[in-house]
Amino acid sequence: MVSGVSGMSGHYLFLQGPHGPFFRHLGQKLCLAGAKIHRVGFNAGDAAFWRGLSGYIPYHGPPEAWQATLAEILRERQITDIVLYGDTRPIHAEAVRQAKDLGLRVHIFEEGYLRPYWVTYERGGSNGYSRLMDFSVADMRDRLARSEIDMPTPPAHWGDMRQHIFYGALYHWFVMFRNRRYAGFRPHRALSVRKEAALYTKRLALMPYVALERAWTTGRIKAGSFPYHLALLQLEHDASFQVHSPFNSIADFLEPVIAGFAKGAPRHHHLVFKAHPLENGQSPLRRLIADFARAHGIAGRVHYVPGGKLAHLLDEARSAVTVNSTAAQQVLWRGIPLKTFGASVYDKPEFVSQQALSDFFARPGRPDAQAYRAYRQFLLETSQVPGGYYSRKGRRQLLRHIVDMMLAEPDPYDALLTKPEGRRSGTLVKLRGIA
Repeated sequence: MVSGVSGMSGHYLFLQGPHGPFFRHLGQKLCLAGAKIHRVGFNAGDAAFWRGLSGYIPYHGPPEAWQATLAEILRERQITDIVLYGDTRPIHAEAVRQAKDLGLRVHIFEEGYLRPYWVTYERGGSNGYSRLMDFSVADMRDRLARSEIDMPTPPAHWGDMRQHIFYGALYHWFVMFRNRRYAGFRPHRALSVRKEAALYTKRLALMPYVALERAWTTGRIKAGSFPYHLALLQLEHDASFQVHSPFNSIADFLEPVIAGFAKGAPRHHHLVFKAHPLENGQSPLRRLIADFARAHGIAGRVHYVPGGKLAHLLDEARSAVTVNSTAAQQVLWRGIPLKTFGASVYDKPEFVSQQALSDFFARPGRPDAQAYRAYRQFLLETSQVPGGYYSRKGRRQLLRHIVDMMLAEPDPYDALLTKPEGRRSGTLVKLRGIA
């Protein structure tokens, strides 16, 4: 336990967070540490999950007025730190831009680069804007060698997919039925709030049926005598897909993968498309895959699995392809050849294939296992925090670590090289504002 946190006096501005109560609980912890907290709410969902805390600022204006309003809030509230979930939605991208101009800290939360038992905490940028993009494996090894580290404590295990879907449905219910005060609100995704809420609700209701179909399809694939390759799908509206990849739609990814497989893979090999666990049916994936497979003459060799745990399919996979899914970290951990298309924090030449797609399916090159272990260790000692946003158990574990990391002067990547005063999983940090 690090003493003296109560001396901290920063002014933290929360913007939009993960669905559910995590940001409210984080705000409470920062208050206990002596910080002043403020929260801009853009819709009734934001307001509902901040209930009971002070500092709430409802934003009723149109998106076009956000730039000027944010500048006023930063000035009048004397903001020193901005806290947000993901850095690409327009309101967050503008906040990051203004924060950089003013020299403010930006605390960015994301889903874990290593999943499912960690979340990502960075400063200034995440995914394709992360500082990780500038680190080579040699840089990471050098920092690990110069730091005093221990092996990170294994996180507790929990399942929070059902809670994730539940909070998503609840959030959109508030936006649909309680949003009259927020007439200027516009969702950051192209999909309407009503449609997204309907898809979340449908997904929650159909979970048992989808699980049965998934089990049957996975069992059939694993019982087959054919070698197979995996294609890891992402949500079409996901920021990593939209901002950090060359594709505009999931169909733009499906067609070249099937074409490359048809051209390069041995004729007795199969291709398995694994859907994202939160896939909500917005895109007709099953039909698109079937149509492209028929067009390239491999309809009998292509399969679709609706979500579920990736580990069940990785045991026998020959290789994997993806745009830039974080699930690819599981592929690399097992030493399976990987081909990617978009910018990602793990896109290092030591362990991501540089082959043309047809050559990759014909003779996939294996990753450098030692290089990937160094990379993974670096992440676990820096930006990957054990815990989760959605389950109660996951939030408890996350909050034990994250407040001290936010109060620390260095960011997670520089904290490895800092003199001892505080510690997280062997990482040494110094809290700012502490005498």
